[in-house]
Amino acid sequence: MADVSPSVVKSADRVLDIFELLAQEKSPMSLMDVARKLDVPTSSLYKLLQNLLRRGYVTTSANEKLFSLGPKLFETCSAYSHNISLTEEFQRISEGIAAEINESVYLSILDGKQVLYIAEKQSAHPIRFVSHMGMRLPAHSTAMGKVQLSTMSDSELKNLYSDHELGALTSRTITKMDELLREVNVIRNDGVGFSYGEAVDGVQCAAAPIFNAEGRSIAAISVSIPTVRVTPTLWEQTVDAVKRAARAMSIKMQYFS
Repeated sequence: MADVSPSVVKSADRVLDIFELLAQEKSPMSLMDVARKLDVPTSSLYKLLQNLLRRGYVTTSANEKLFSLGPKLFETCSAYSHNISLTEEFQRISEGIAAEINESVYLSILDGKQVLYIAEKQSAHPIRFVSHMGMRLPAHSTAMGKVQLSTMSDSELKNLYSDHELGALTSRTITKMDELLREVNVIRNDGVGFSYGEAVDGVQCAAAPIFNAEGRSIAAISVSIPTVRVTPTLWEQTVDAVKRAARAMSIKMQYFS
């Protein structure tokens, strides 16, 4: 990793000092008050505050002389809080699914054209699909990826895959844009998506999206089962469990449809 200059580190420290000071104070503060409390030159402090103001991390009073914490900081903290709540709720819900059907449960978020696995509850079966936190797979090849892609419009999807790169992981992976569009349209109507050996041979998966208070998809939950163990009854239970789990977690994130 490249060395970070002392001036950059010092500026970063001052930004954090500003956040902590404004959070502690009961009222908005003037430039002079902040400079005095932090013992920093007003000239350099002014530049930092203007940058934070432009990015929305601080805000000013009507006369632009008093500073307080801005909406962007609250938005960032809220996202962190939701992520913590999301994984905590997943642990609770996945325990119930594991007890009900004894199959592996996963939680992921969409990162560009990939799904990033952020939590899991493994089945007790010796034969199972094993992932790990931090694992990435192409979104178009997974049930969790496809259900999150389904919350985008067709034009957004075409922009995302403007290079038309839909690589194949197995012989069953979707590799054409029109096929992906048809499948996500079905998912939009059904609220659940599937993968039948499209990411990993011999594994099928059911997934559903999780929404936040603004109605935006923030994650997906899935259950993966080795195909040799799937029966009509187990698959029906799996799809029902995934739908219920996604709905419960969405409500926990303050989503009400």
